[in-house]
Amino acid sequence: MNFSFRKYGRASGFLLALLAAACQRHPIAQTVLPAAAAVSAVPTRPLPPVEKGVSGALAVARKQNISRVAYALGFVIPAERSKPIEALETVSFNLRDARDSVQLDFKAPTANLHRLAVNGQPVAIDHRNEHLVLPAAALKIGRNVSEISLTAGEQSLNRNADYLYTLLVPDRARTVVPVFDQPDLKATFSLTLTVPQQWQAVANAPVADSTQRTADGVLPGKKTYVFATSDSISTYLFSFAAGKFTRVSRTLNGRPMTLLHRETDPAKLRLSLGPIFQLHADALAFMEQYTGLKYPFQKFDFTAIPDFQYGGMEHVGAIDYKASTLFLDEGATQDQVLARANLVLHETAHMWFGDLVTMRWFNDVWMKEVFANFMADKITQVSVKNSNYDLKFVVDHYPAAYGIDRTAGANPIRQPLANLQDAGSLYGNIIYHKAPIMMRQLERLMGPEAFRAGLQEYLLTYAHGNATWPDLIEILDARTPADLQAWNQVWVNQPGRPVFSYRISGGHDQRYGLYVKQTAEDGSDRLWPQEFEVLIESASGEQQQLSVKMDGAEKGIRIPFLPKRIVFNSTGMGYGVFPVLPELLPKLTELKSPVARAASYVNLYENMLNGQVIKPLELLTTYRQALTREPEELNLKQLTGQASAIFWQFLTPAQRQAVGPGLEADLWAALLKNPAPNSKKQLFKTYQSIALTKPAQTRLYQIWQSQQAPAGVKLTEDDYTALALALAVRDYPTAAAILPAQLARITNVDRRQRLEFLMPALSPDVATRDAFFASLKNDKGREKEAWVTTALGYLHHPLRQATSEKYLPASLDLLEEIQLTGDIFFPYSWLQATLGSYQSPTAAATVRAFLAAHPNYNPKLRAKLFQTADDLFRAEKLAR
Repeated sequence: MNFSFRKYGRASGFLLALLAAACQRHPIAQTVLPAAAAVSAVPTRPLPPVEKGVSGALAVARKQNISRVAYALGFVIPAERSKPIEALETVSFNLRDARDSVQLDFKAPTANLHRLAVNGQPVAIDHRNEHLVLPAAALKIGRNVSEISLTAGEQSLNRNADYLYTLLVPDRARTVVPVFDQPDLKATFSLTLTVPQQWQAVANAPVADSTQRTADGVLPGKKTYVFATSDSISTYLFSFAAGKFTRVSRTLNGRPMTLLHRETDPAKLRLSLGPIFQLHADALAFMEQYTGLKYPFQKFDFTAIPDFQYGGMEHVGAIDYKASTLFLDEGATQDQVLARANLVLHETAHMWFGDLVTMRWFNDVWMKEVFANFMADKITQVSVKNSNYDLKFVVDHYPAAYGIDRTAGANPIRQPLANLQDAGSLYGNIIYHKAPIMMRQLERLMGPEAFRAGLQEYLLTYAHGNATWPDLIEILDARTPADLQAWNQVWVNQPGRPVFSYRISGGHDQRYGLYVKQTAEDGSDRLWPQEFEVLIESASGEQQQLSVKMDGAEKGIRIPFLPKRIVFNSTGMGYGVFPVLPELLPKLTELKSPVARAASYVNLYENMLNGQVIKPLELLTTYRQALTREPEELNLKQLTGQASAIFWQFLTPAQRQAVGPGLEADLWAALLKNPAPNSKKQLFKTYQSIALTKPAQTRLYQIWQSQQAPAGVKLTEDDYTALALALAVRDYPTAAAILPAQLARITNVDRRQRLEFLMPALSPDVATRDAFFASLKNDKGREKEAWVTTALGYLHHPLRQATSEKYLPASLDLLEEIQLTGDIFFPYSWLQATLGSYQSPTAAATVRAFLAAHPNYNPKLRAKLFQTADDLFRAEKLAR
């Protein structure tokens, strides 16, 4: 390079030498991108202006002109978190037209950029509106090489005391180094990390070389990892993690895999390591068999990170997971075991759907998520012992999808996106939960084999490239006589759900017809083509299950007798608000099918929310009766979750005081009666959640103090921490001493730090809680997003709302900043943790006043506010 590194001393010279060596081993000029990445259009001129974010217009223009992108990156990571991370970067790319400048995306202070050379010549740094602009005068047609010396941006480096990790989805690579941060400019990465000597490191590609020797002793106490050149990947999938991790390697089915983790609990390690590796092996085997394509990348590793922002992130060859989801102990419930399995299977499926074939633009981000969930559900059938696929599907997806689709902020599965800086707002329960329901209906419409063949063609056609939803629809449309374009319009491009009603006709000749009608919940004339089942039962007890293929506004089917009882959506396939007959309520738990019971619980709750059939207190009474009768653990979880929500959100405080003692007694009696340990634990957790009376709280305190769980219930350290938090938020007489005592019991440093963070939010002192909330106004106070949302849940607990409602205006004012500084799920989780437990008219008035004062508010954030305030608005009508 033709510029000086004297400013950074010999360490930077050493790093430069390492980077140069890495580039020589992996010549960037030899990188070959797949044919699918080829550009055929004439480059757009004039270029879009230099504006913040990554606009759709800029992405299209760059895709037309730029190809064969490769990055070589070197970072020196000091042990001290307060010290900057110095970096060197080489960006290589081909240009078809060199008449205009090129914009690299870089969302960090200009002062972070130290030196720039383009094609070997020093160039003045032109950094504006989050872009490093390479001047046209320095560029040429063909291969171009830019060399940059900088201090890495830290917004997405997630630095902790002794570890760090990148999390760059959807547009956060540009917060670390200058890149072309759009998914359809895939690139290779050659990475060098110099880290403290005791640290481990992992990245997208295998380690090509690692050494503790340093040239001339320049960096004593350091270790350098040189990674092989990665596969061609999108920038949001670039990843590395480094720190004090324990490394565990195993080989299953001929596939070597390595896990980095920080877990110290011997029981969790003993019980979890085997299942973690086996689940990955099972998922890889299934995906190779289902898709007909071998695992498409160089290696397959994963890292367990304490309090990771998401459940997991599908970085190519280096998946990141939230550690608490992976590492379970002997007290784990069936729901936790299934959640771990689903998470691992979901992230592994992403290696094909999302990583091998990536969306062209983030408006199709839902595609990778729906197929990851869809495949995870399929793999569960073969990899998880005694799993009920259909039941799990209903419990996992329907309540979460309805929780958004019923609201005034409901969004379609596929959403428009003008600028990548807003891509995080596209994520949510519609793409994770409604989309799998939609895809299951599509598979049923086409037939499983035709659907699978279409997916195989899609993956083969666009492997290592990018595709859109219309690209896939075109492939699938050729394999079915159904009109997928019309089907796609209502299911994918529009929000909402239908409401079903029914009538019975005939009878004069013992011939009857059941007529099912659908209307759009929002009053429009839309119709959802779908197929579902109806279970009918005669007065004599004869049962028949019949299919209803809704291909219009109303569908009639012949039924063999006049039904005494009807269960709609009995197999959990349909989507919408289904009728619930009042005569079903007393015999709900007598339905033989656990799926039919699960669908009925969901239907009952949705009808209650709509003010139909049953009131909140009546439904809670029905569920109290079912506590000792529901044998299926997943259904019990659904039932108790709904019961707890009704108790806190849809009963008045006076009703809670009246119902609370009886509900506590019913839960405790059900706990003692139920023979299944996991169900006992679920009932205990619900008891802990709703405990209002002094006797119930004293019982919980004695359990916590003695660490003696009820007979048949296994409580672990995490459970006792949750119990201590539950007691603290209730201002139990010794609350001030409970959390410090629990902290003293915890030995794991990461779990200790979490509790230390939460403690001020649970303080009995209002001023301490006020100071804690004030600290969240600074982005540094919000760095651990999982901790923040947990703390907010306690801060805004119904028992604390008298002193916490005053935080609502400031919480809403922070939302736009949180979207800009937080990760993709944080705006929604911030709102949900803040608003999710309120039911007061004054809280609802605060939200409405904010909306009225901001008529031009960001529409996607406005939608999320409507989504999270929906229960609050409904409580105004229901909690009476």
